[in-house]
Amino acid sequence: MTSMHSSERLGSYIKRAEQALNSAKSAALKSAGLTVPQYGALLFLTENPGINAAALARLCGVTPPTMNTILTNLQDRGLIERTPHAWHKNVLETRLTEPGEALMRAADAHAVRVERALAAEFTDAERDAVRGLLTRCADLLDSVRPEPAPKK
Repeated sequence: MTSMHSSERLGSYIKRAEQALNSAKSAALKSAGLTVPQYGALLFLTENPGINAAALARLCGVTPPTMNTILTNLQDRGLIERTPHAWHKNVLETRLTEPGEALMRAADAHAVRVERALAAEFTDAERDAVRGLLTRCADLLDSVRPEPAPKK
C-alpha cells in the first residue's frame, strides 16, 4: 500500500472548503434562526413545491431519517405543511407556509451574501472551471463508491 502525504489528498481541500462554507452560512443564517440543513431544505422546497421527503433528502445530500427530523422541526415551527399526495396517500407532499416563505426570503438574503462573496473571488472562467471540476469529483466518487454489504 502506498502512502500519501496529506497535502496531496484532494479530499482534505474539498472538506476544508465545505467546512468553511458551512461555517460562513451557519453564521449568516443564525439571525434567521435556521441551521444550514434547514435552510437547504427550505431552498429546495422553494424550487420544488410539493416534493416528498425522500426526493428532498436526495437533493440535500442527507439520509431520509435526517430529512424527516429536519422537516418535523420546520413543521413544528409552522414553516412548512405536509399533506397527503392526491393519488398516493402514503406519500406526503411538502410545501412552505406563508411564514416559511417569509423566513426563507430573509434567510436567503443572508446566504446569498455568502455565495456572492465566494463567487466574487473568481473570474467567470474560474467559476465555470470550479463547477466543472467539482462536478467531475462528485461523479467520479459516485462511480467508485463500494456497494453496501448485503444485510444478513
